[in-house]
Amino acid sequence: MQSNEGLYSAPRWRLTRWLAEPGLGVPDDIRAALIAQLHGSLPVFAAGAVNTIAVAAVIAVRKPAAPFIAWLVMEIAICLARLVVLVCAHRRARAHRPTPTDLHLLLAVAWSASVGFGAIVSLASGDWVVAMLATLSAAAMVGGICFRNFGAPRLAGTMILLSLGPIVPGAALAGEPLFYIVYLQVPMYLAAMTAAAFRLNRMLVTTMRAERENNHRAHHDALTGLLNRAGIVEALGARLGTHAERPFAVLFFDLDNFKPINDTFGHAAGDAVLKAVAGRARRALPDGAMVARMGGDEFVVLVDGLTADMALETGHRLIREVAVSYDLGGEMCASVGASVGIAMSPDHGATVAELLAVADAALYEAKSGGKSRCCFASVETNVAALRRLQQSNPKGPVASAA
Repeated sequence: MQSNEGLYSAPRWRLTRWLAEPGLGVPDDIRAALIAQLHGSLPVFAAGAVNTIAVAAVIAVRKPAAPFIAWLVMEIAICLARLVVLVCAHRRARAHRPTPTDLHLLLAVAWSASVGFGAIVSLASGDWVVAMLATLSAAAMVGGICFRNFGAPRLAGTMILLSLGPIVPGAALAGEPLFYIVYLQVPMYLAAMTAAAFRLNRMLVTTMRAERENNHRAHHDALTGLLNRAGIVEALGARLGTHAERPFAVLFFDLDNFKPINDTFGHAAGDAVLKAVAGRARRALPDGAMVARMGGDEFVVLVDGLTADMALETGHRLIREVAVSYDLGGEMCASVGASVGIAMSPDHGATVAELLAVADAALYEAKSGGKSRCCFASVETNVAALRRLQQSNPKGPVASAA
C-alpha cells in the first residue's frame, strides 16, 4: 500500500517512532500508508493554520501584551515551518527520496503546544472574551487533530493533551470559581477523544488489512501463490508504463503431458505438481522476475533486462527444471515437460495484449514442433499473432489483455 503522493519515510528518532507507532503486528506496507496519511494534504493543513493564526492575531490586537504577541509570533513561525516541511515532504515522496517525517511530527506537536499556550495565557488575562475565543479555538482544533492523525493514536493523544491540557491550570490562574468545572470537563474530554483516536486506529488498520488481503486474492492464484492473470496483466501494464524503452522478456509456457497425471493419479496429485512447478519456476528465474499462473497448466513469466540470448537461456533453464520427476508420495512419481514461447518488448509488441499474443503464438510453435522446446517469436509468428489480435479487436489495438 502506497500513497498516491508517493512513499514517505518512516520516522527514525526514538520519540517520533513512539509517536507514530500504530500498534503491534501492523505490516510494513500498512505502516507506510499510515505515515503517508499523517502528512495529509495542503488544503487541510491550511485550514487549521489560518484559524489558529487568525485567532492569535485578533487576540494580539485586542491585548497587545508580550504573551499574546509571543503567541502570535510562535503561531506564524511554526505554521510557516510546517508548510515548508510539508511541501518538501510531498515533493520528496513523489521523487522517491527520503522525507523529513521526524521534523513533520515534531512540528505538529509544537503547533498543538502553541495552541495550548494561547489558551492558558488567555485565561490568565482575566479578559473573558479573549479567554472564550482562545479556548473555543483550542477545542475546535481537537476534532481535526483526532480525525486527521488517528493513524498514529499516540501522536493524536499527545497533541490533544498539549492543546486542551493547559486549560486546567489556566482556569486556576483565572481565579473565577465557575471555571473550576473544567477540572471535570477537560480530563473527560481528553480521555474520550484519545480513546476515539485509538478506536478509529484499530478500525482503520482492520480495514486496511482486509483491503490488503482482498487485493492479494484478486491478483494471486490460490493454489500456487503465484500471480494470476489479472496480476500479471497489471504488472505488464505497469512495466510498459515505466521505462518502456528498456527491453524485457515475456515467457509463456505450459506443461507437456500434464493431463495424464490428473487422469492417472487424480486431481490432488495434479495440484501437487502445479505447486511444485511454481516453486521450481521461482528458483530457475533471476531475482525480480514475476511468475503467473494463467489457468490450468499455463504460466507466464516477466523478466526485466534480458537480451534475446539471455531469454532463450532462461527458457531452456525452465524446461530443465520442470522436467525433473515429481514425487507424489509413497512410491508414486510423475514426469512432465514444458514448452516455452518467448516475446520481447519492445520488438514484439507495445501493449500487454500484443506481447501475450505473440508469446502464446511462439508457445504454440514450440509445442507443434515436438514439445519440450523453447521458441523465440519469429517475424512470421509475430505478424500472424498481431493479425489475429487485430481481427478479434477490429476497433483498434488493445491496450490490455484484461
